[in-house]
Amino acid sequence: MIKQRLVVLGGGESGVGTALLGLDRGFEVFVSDKGKIKEVYKQVLINNEIEWEDETHTESKILNADLVMKSPGIPDKVAMVMAIRANGIPVVSEIEFAAAFTDGTIVGITGSNGKTTTASLTYHLLKNDLNVGLAGNIGDSFAKQVLEHNYENYVLEISSFQLDDIIDFKPKIAVLLNITPDHLDRYDYEFEKYIRSKFRIAMNQSKSDYLIYDADDEVITNHLKKHPVQSTLLPFSLEKPVGNGAYLDNDEIKITINNNKIVMPTTKLALEGKHNIKNAMAASTVAHLLKIRKQTIRESLENFQGVEHRLEQVLKINKVQYINDSKATNVNATYYALESMDAPTVWIVGGVDKGNNYEELFSFVNEKVKAIICLGVDNEKLMQTFGNMVDVIVETQFMSEAVKIAYKLAESGDNVLLSPACASFDLFENYEDRGRQFKESVRNL
Repeated sequence: MIKQRLVVLGGGESGVGTALLGLDRGFEVFVSDKGKIKEVYKQVLINNEIEWEDETHTESKILNADLVMKSPGIPDKVAMVMAIRANGIPVVSEIEFAAAFTDGTIVGITGSNGKTTTASLTYHLLKNDLNVGLAGNIGDSFAKQVLEHNYENYVLEISSFQLDDIIDFKPKIAVLLNITPDHLDRYDYEFEKYIRSKFRIAMNQSKSDYLIYDADDEVITNHLKKHPVQSTLLPFSLEKPVGNGAYLDNDEIKITINNNKIVMPTTKLALEGKHNIKNAMAASTVAHLLKIRKQTIRESLENFQGVEHRLEQVLKINKVQYINDSKATNVNATYYALESMDAPTVWIVGGVDKGNNYEELFSFVNEKVKAIICLGVDNEKLMQTFGNMVDVIVETQFMSEAVKIAYKLAESGDNVLLSPACASFDLFENYEDRGRQFKESVRNL
């Protein structure tokens, strides 16, 4: 029998995981990366005798594929991807490929902001009672977990880029946290295309599947009115009571699913901020659907530690709190960060601008920000936008210098907040690298 040929574009976590699962499932596998494959991943490919190349794409070895798995970071407009599609070869994402090889219950979580926190919190709520893996944009790749653990349940953090390349992928429970302009450079600067991309998470769902969504988000509710989905809807809201779903009543989260109710006080939530009440609602609704005990849900919400690089309190020095929010790679994420500041703030912002509109931050900047440090290769837009709003605005291209400047500007009782509102690729490997450098620079003070 002739083996099907699987070509994997991108030799990172999702790519190598897919290659391993493909090999195990009888595919002839070839991995190709236009950049450099990290040594740790090269060793895995070599040890498993998987053919690979990096720093090039060899057309003859790619265009004979039966199936291509494309890593989410590779845009559709890349010449190689366009050639693959022109040859009629199906292109899928890792979640599409791996989901075909598991019978596990899939919880798929997407949104412009809060995905990592909500996915981590959902996993935290489920892990004591269920056999569950956490994957997608977080931790080990989904494909690798299907191969090595074959969990009965999966919580997947899913980006719009991963959803763009699904065909049959269908989560039992889909969570749509919010939709605000992000990654518009990948969507021809058309917000509507990005919205449609996010809604792909529900496109294969039926009445027996669930879509948990933010009923306060007008982008989501308007899209649902115009384009109804087949799923059973479970809204959550801070502003209005809902029948089936979750809402805030005074300081209590109330969740009802088919007359089965649970009530939880928000005063004991480990995570602070309004946005985290919503994340807790979404995660708790998933847990309630999957029959997790009410006591377990309450206790887990109280002892959850939060996510690295997301409003992470690093150190207090001379009564100044340093906060690492490097994961805030868009304006809306920074909105939540500034909203939660309860002291005068020195704000470190900047990086690769993805077509940002900073207007929604103006009221917070006027009210809470005493100084701005622009950390990026090109800070002109930030300097022009915020130059007249604060007394002090400076720019630098070095994290260590940004932190030293902040140290000089901050006074007792202030916050120093790294919340960039931009991608990190101009000066850093990724947002994790940016966050780690921030923490290291703070510790070196």
